[in-house]
Amino acid sequence: MSEGFLMEVCVDSVESAINAERGGAGRIELCSSLLEGGITPSIGLLQVVKENVQIPVYVMIRPRGGDFLYTDREVEVMRRDVELMKIHRADGLVLGALTEDGRVDAELCMELLAVCRPLPVTFHRAFDMVHDPSVALETLVSLGFERILTSGCDSSALEGLPLIKRLVEQVRGGITERNLQRILEGSGAQEFHCSARSGKDSAMKFRNSSVNMGASLSAPEYSLKVADVAKVRTLNAIAKNTL
Repeated sequence: MSEGFLMEVCVDSVESAINAERGGAGRIELCSSLLEGGITPSIGLLQVVKENVQIPVYVMIRPRGGDFLYTDREVEVMRRDVELMKIHRADGLVLGALTEDGRVDAELCMELLAVCRPLPVTFHRAFDMVHDPSVALETLVSLGFERILTSGCDSSALEGLPLIKRLVEQVRGGITERNLQRILEGSGAQEFHCSARSGKDSAMKFRNSSVNMGASLSAPEYSLKVADVAKVRTLNAIAKNTL
């Protein structure tokens, strides 16, 4: 096993954070609304997670779902969220921004990185929406991002494996129990990022099936998705035996 191996689990609840650590995760990405791909979590969520886990907690800075082209007001929200997450002991931050033509918004990213210092920063899966991944990678390296989250600009990390391998080779110098070994062996990556979630039935006894709190494509009202300790452990074991 490589000494550089690390498993990061993205979570949007305290229970998931605790389960991720129990399962052997080395780092947590904390967000809200994984159904939207993750948005900025509340300060309260960060505080309680920090009180209950020992591993590093990286916080998502994303003011809304949808694309990664932000207005000036949205950028101001991001700046303030960064400042607040630093005050409340985030160990790192996760963010990203693109221009309208699908390139990394280097100017905005540079401004946000300056606000983030001295915390380490990850560029999130906005990377999977760029026009030219190779050029985007060079831009992010030059800006000073510590890592990039990507599924290889495809629907899953397995489909995007050829590009992931090329990107890993370029900088030298969605993950499941079924595909992790192949992805690690084929890509040469030393870290992997996943949610490792399973369904958990709500504890509610009275249920009104006529009302939904979200849009028609939102998660079922009485079913929760939380990080699964067994899944995290299984993924960790696969990685340890592979690397």
